[in-house]
Amino acid sequence: MARRKKGDLVNGWVCLDKPYEMGSTEAVTKVRRLFNAQKAGHAGTLDPLASGILPIALGEATKTVPFMMEAQKVYRFTIHWGISTDSIDREGEIIARSDVRPSVEAVT
Repeated sequence: MARRKKGDLVNGWVCLDKPYEMGSTEAVTKVRRLFNAQKAGHAGTLDPLASGILPIALGEATKTVPFMMEAQKVYRFTIHWGISTDSIDREGEIIARSDVRPSVEAVT
């Protein structure tokens, strides 16, 4: 006789607006616990330093994750020109500032 899994039979997708500084695995765990779902997984990964929509599959919907991975994704971001940090991301200490800005042609 098979052992019953913990949690409820919850099936479907949740589109979570993942906050900055939360990893994708932590986000999935929180959603799974919120719905008391037996099974959960995510389609793609967002870096902990990124915020944005993280599609989370619950229950039988986890079988459709490979199809979601083939979907087109769109990324939006903000650039703060003229700042250099020691870690090359927003977490680092600012080590240099500049008033120089690239031309539109230089970044397109």
